[in-house]
Amino acid sequence: MNRRNFVALVTGAALPLKNTLMDDTRTPRQQWYELRTYTFADATQRELTSGYLEKALIPALNRAGCAHVGVFSEHPAQPAAQTPPASPESGVAKTFLLIPFESIEALAALSGKLARDSAYTTAAGPYLDAPATAPAYQRIESSLLKAFAHMPAMEIPEKKSRLFELRRYESPTEAAGQKKIEMFNDAGEIDIFKKVGARPVFFGETLIGQYRPNLTYMLTFDDMADHDARWKAFGSDPDWKTVSKKPEYSDARLISKITRTFLTPASYSQV
Repeated sequence: MNRRNFVALVTGAALPLKNTLMDDTRTPRQQWYELRTYTFADATQRELTSGYLEKALIPALNRAGCAHVGVFSEHPAQPAAQTPPASPESGVAKTFLLIPFESIEALAALSGKLARDSAYTTAAGPYLDAPATAPAYQRIESSLLKAFAHMPAMEIPEKKSRLFELRRYESPTEAAGQKKIEMFNDAGEIDIFKKVGARPVFFGETLIGQYRPNLTYMLTFDDMADHDARWKAFGSDPDWKTVSKKPEYSDARLISKITRTFLTPASYSQV
């Protein structure tokens, strides 16, 4: 083989590889989310945990590179079919914490960063050192989610009075769950939400957590009237009608249960 042919062969093989690498770097990296739920027995527990989140954890998360941490409580107007808040004293039984991570490595490194953050350990003292007879919460549940490819990062809504809706779609099988994710990513369901003004905050596939297989997402609205109007527009949208009528995307095949939770952001929430 002469030199010219050798260079052509090497160059021809190298260029596609280079282009592929460039394409990969242009693809937005998908975020990871921890969706954490604190359950309380009374208002005292809730207030202690709220102080911890506001003054200790969220500032430390921000210092560790986690921006836009969301904190939410249950809105009084929950769907009738779901269990109402269990704490009549405070009107709220749970606090929801949404932590975005830019990579799985950032999540894995968090506990070490918190342990080395003296400002955090000092501010978190009352929460971390709460006695067994007066704990800061009843229990914590966490799920690990990976952002959808078509919405790889959170979209932060305008800072004003808002209503959030957290929706979890459980699927009968892993294959059905992946098909539903395809419906959001490739069949245009996320774009339809945006078109009708139902503003998405995140979409995530639950990789670790309860009720798998499931996907979870969050929308935001001005108020309940706006919520109802946007969902009505979604249901009557011609693109949605086209997608939802495809047999492979029918709810009967892909979804076994839908759970909706209406949320109100805490005054110090960054979402």
